[in-house]
Amino acid sequence: MLATRFTELLGCSVPIQQAPMGSFAGPRLASAVANAGGHGMVTVTGYPPDALAARLEDALERTPGPIGANFFVALADPSTLHASVAAAAQHAQVVDFFYGDPDRELVDIVHSGGALAQWQVGAAEEARAAEDAGCDLIVAQGVEAGGHVRGRIGLLALLDEVLDAVSIPVLAAGGIGTGRALAAVLAAGADGARVGTRFAACDEANAHPRYVDALIAARPVDTLLGDNFSYEFPGLPHRALRSSVEAAQAFAGEIVGEVVDPATGERTPVHRLEKMTVANNVTGAIEAMPHWAGESVRGVRRRQTAAEVIAELVDEAERLLRRWDHPRD
Repeated sequence: MLATRFTELLGCSVPIQQAPMGSFAGPRLASAVANAGGHGMVTVTGYPPDALAARLEDALERTPGPIGANFFVALADPSTLHASVAAAAQHAQVVDFFYGDPDRELVDIVHSGGALAQWQVGAAEEARAAEDAGCDLIVAQGVEAGGHVRGRIGLLALLDEVLDAVSIPVLAAGGIGTGRALAAVLAAGADGARVGTRFAACDEANAHPRYVDALIAARPVDTLLGDNFSYEFPGLPHRALRSSVEAAQAFAGEIVGEVVDPATGERTPVHRLEKMTVANNVTGAIEAMPHWAGESVRGVRRRQTAAEVIAELVDEAERLLRRWDHPRD
């Protein structure tokens, strides 16, 4: 198997971490990834401490494997962030932060709760700051990534800088959707890979079928990096399918659909160019909502389970890395 410092630290059998992808990254997907040997991640931004704890417990009840909690710092409520991080640290093995300067106070709260602290960065300077703040792991995100993007250069160039800058384990993120890409970042020195787009199309993510169909039909050239879905929160670059950007820009009107609460039936409007995840409880002009996708989208060829995705990635990566070690085999 592909043993690294990451797998040893978290007790995973494979060096794959599922990316936090809004509502897709719920207990069902995270636990499925953990049951398949990877590290599952639950999105907890916006949840008060009690609800956050219940969300993580739901995931933990489904798996004996490692579960992490992700905070999108730029979108979090600063008045409740510390309390929420403390609650997450008491339930998750790893507390992950994205889109904010590495903060020693947050890291100390995580450690006080008995969890590991992880920060996703887009530059070597941020990586050094995360290590200096006491983080236990770093995710280096290249510009190829889907959804919100911190990186400004390609993943391999970023890894080259970050691996020289820090001594703690580093996960690679951005454009990793095949075993070939997984093998490449491991061969380059990464301790593991964060995978997003492949898992977004998994059964357990509960993504809207029309969004999944769009991912299956897309190629890397069909993705677009920009600040296009900027309603209420401008200034956060992201990568999505070009077709969804164009459809949203051309849409006549301000409300493109609704999110239906499956428990209460309550309907919340979706504004044109709003940042959101197109789950299967969304109705309306699905094509005009964000279709988050990284340059790894070519790897999405059909609907699969999380276990099938992990097996596919690991089998191909192991085969390629064996060939690297034994070129005559």
